[in-house]
Parts: sequence; structure tokens; C-alpha cells
Amino acid sequence: MTRLLPRRLIIATLLLSTLLAVLAGCATNPVTGRQDFVLMSEAEEISLGRKYHQQVLKEMPPYDDPRLAAYVEEVGQRMARVSDRPGLDYHFTLLDSTQVNAFALPGGYIYITRTLLAYLNSEAELAAVLGHEIGHVTARHSVRQQSAATVTGMAGLILQAATGARAASDLFNVLGKALLSGYGREHELESDRLGARYLARAGYDPQAMIRVIGVLKDQELFERQRAREEGREPRVYHGLFASHPENDQRLQEVVAEAGRLPPGGGRHVAEADFLDYLDGLAFGDSEASGIVLKGRFLHKPLDFGLRFPDGWRIENLPDRLVALAPGDKAYLEVRVDTRGARLPPVRYLKKQGFTDIRGGRHLRIAGREAYTALTDIDTRMGRRTARLVTLRDGARRFLFMGLSRDNRAMRNFDDDFLDVARSFHKLSAQEKKLAAGLHIRIVTARPGIRFADLARNSPIPRYAEAQLRLLNHLYPNGEPQAGQRLKIVR
Repeated sequence: MTRLLPRRLIIATLLLSTLLAVLAGCATNPVTGRQDFVLMSEAEEISLGRKYHQQVLKEMPPYDDPRLAAYVEEVGQRMARVSDRPGLDYHFTLLDSTQVNAFALPGGYIYITRTLLAYLNSEAELAAVLGHEIGHVTARHSVRQQSAATVTGMAGLILQAATGARAASDLFNVLGKALLSGYGREHELESDRLGARYLARAGYDPQAMIRVIGVLKDQELFERQRAREEGREPRVYHGLFASHPENDQRLQEVVAEAGRLPPGGGRHVAEADFLDYLDGLAFGDSEASGIVLKGRFLHKPLDFGLRFPDGWRIENLPDRLVALAPGDKAYLEVRVDTRGARLPPVRYLKKQGFTDIRGGRHLRIAGREAYTALTDIDTRMGRRTARLVTLRDGARRFLFMGLSRDNRAMRNFDDDFLDVARSFHKLSAQEKKLAAGLHIRIVTARPGIRFADLARNSPIPRYAEAQLRLLNHLYPNGEPQAGQRLKIVR
């Protein structure tokens, strides 16, 4: 008599067969010529990139400057033509974002933020940023990571099916994450190598890659200093180099390899031309997303302004406005919603998930219907009492939510939360001018001028002197030379 296999073992056998079939999915790496383990065809890779491209644009819209966007596209396409996958249909997008960032999606979708662009000082440096991201695409880094993640997840399912142990799947998830995180340093270095190679082929100086990573390292050092002072986690890009790139031996070696290649094109890159493109570039918050000033927030397209207590830190995020009291002892969030604007206030709040509403009362703010109440919400700090204010402005509804780190201190900040909501107002003519935001201007340094002098007259709200040095590649203590073309902010 034939023994029946246990159901779990049958499932495990089927999954194992699937995994073995998956493991056969190797493809030739277009950069190295070696066989790489991938589970995605080039057509699927392009389709995936196209899909996520639409999501990126919803989160971060393109920067509205056709001339500058065309320039970024031109430099990107010049680099793409000399890459190891010149047949891909590359797309280069300049994003309207305050983040210092650049990234790539599968299939040739590459992005650079206007804020990172502001800190560059030559076309070769722009080409280096785009070349690095092209390197991620040509080496299929995201595809290889996705394939590794798929296999480690399937292996966990096999063990779980065979043993019935949830821990087995969890263990493989941990191992998979460790494996993928281990790719970071090597993938970044490989992209630097490829980017430097493409720079040489396109007629740029490969050393521009070193200069760009130096810009990013200075940004990292500045961001870490700010984060320490503000008591938060740092937000850094390309944070895989422990030392400055000038002291990173492996990076120096990969860029030197490109320097030994015969230059292609022999195109002269004028720094002055690049700086002319940056003249007028938005710096910091843009008019489209609202402007943070000292203690104020002004939003010209939505025509409203708010005032905040002295010393509060205001952060303008893509989907909400956040204000933090000194020492992060209290938190206030402001959102704008176009759905449910005509609902009665209590019904609107319940629709937002606030079911336990108490102490409610109606208000009038700037002649508009408003309502305030208390509720309890779950946070990372535990259960907290929150002050809610909702205000209707035409087809939009504003929602204010404030809470304190220590629930016992809520009464100390409750009046502040209410005062911010009550400060809602339409913009004056002077405020509309301020709401146009800050922009980079190119000037010529006068003899004896110092960044401390420029900072005193700068509208940059915080760290003006450090920001000006970063913009001009003179961080942390460099000073301008007479006759030098400088980026300042007005």
C-alpha cells in the first residue's frame, strides 16, 4: 500500500519545484557580461518603471521650468547614449522637491530634485549625478534586488509549509533583508564606476563624480549637525561612505579607471553656462507648495496664511504641514482635504476615523464655519489626547490636529493649538509677494566679501551662512574670492 504524503510536505514539494524553476531565471548582465539571477524580462522592467513613474509624479510634481527641464533631459540623454544600455527609452525628470536627492526606477526613469541641482556647480557635476543613476539602470540593480527578495520570501514559505512554523518564514525575511542591505555599498560603488565611465565617454571629466559625492557628503555632514540640534533622525542621500570621498580609496580607484579611458567627444563644459541656467531657480519651499517663513506659513495658490508660536519648527511636507514645539514637546499637523468639505463637521471628523469626540463646540474663524473637539488617538508614545479643529473654506476643509509628548502637558499647549487654527486668514498683498518664495541669483563676489556678510542680508530662514557655503562648494569654512560667480538667495 502506498503511503500518502503529509499535506504540508506536498505543498512544500510543489513550492520547492517552483523555487528551482525560478532559480533558473538568469540573464546576462549588460554591464559585466556575467550571468545574473533575475526574475524580470526587460519588457517587464520597463512596464514596472512606467507604472511607478506615475506614482512618483503624484508625490513629487515636475518643476515648472521648461527651459531647465529640457537642459536636464539633454544632459541625461547625452550620458544615456554612451551607456551600456543605449537602446532603452530613458526619461529624465526634474522634480519640484526640497529634498537633496536623485534616484532611478527600473527601465530608464531617472529623477533629480531641483534642490540637489541647486547645490551643483557645473554641467559635468549634473552629468555625474545622472550618470550614477543611469548606472543603477544599466546594471539592473533594482531588478536584481527584487529577484533576491522574491526568492528569500519563497524559501520562507517552503519552510513554513513543511514545518508549520511561522518563525521559519520570519527568519528568512530577516536573512533576505540582510542580504539586500548588503548590496547597498557594492551597488553604489558600481554605479559610481559606471557613471565615471560614462562621463569619460561623453567628454566630461570623470573627477566630477568625486566632486558630486563631495557635495553629497557635505550635505550629509550638515544634515547630521542639524538633526542633532533639532533632536531628530538625519535624512541623508548616498550615505554609504564613512569618510569624505577624497579619502575613500575604493572610490578613488574606480574613478581613476575611467580617467584612463580615451575621452569621447572632447566637449568643453563651461561652468558659467551652467550657473546661468540656475539663475532664478526656486530655493527652499516653492510657491506651489507654500512658503515657510519665521513663524509663518503662506500658501499663495490656496490663498491662506497661518501664524505659529515663537520657537516652533515648521516642516512643509508633500501631504501635510507639521509644526513642533521646542524640544519636540508638542506636535501640530495641518492637512487640506477636498473631499467631504460640505459634510457637517462632526460627521467629517468621524469619517476621518475620530470616533470618540468630546467637548465639541462651534467656532467662527476668519468668517468661516469651524468646529473644535478633543479625542484620544494611539501614537508611538501611547494613547494621547488630541485637539482637533476643522475649518471649511469653500470647496476645501482644513484639519488641525495637535497633541503633546507628555499627555499631562496637554493643557500647556492646548491654547497654542487653538491659536494657530484661529490665525487662519486670507493673504494680504504684501504676503502674496512673500509667498512667491526664494530664488537663486548669480552675482559676482566683490573684494573682501565674506559669507557672514551675505548671510546677514539673506532671507534664508535658518543656517544661512552654512547654506550659502554649501551652495558654492565652500563648506564648512571657505570664503569667496573676488570676481568669483556666486550663488546667493533672494
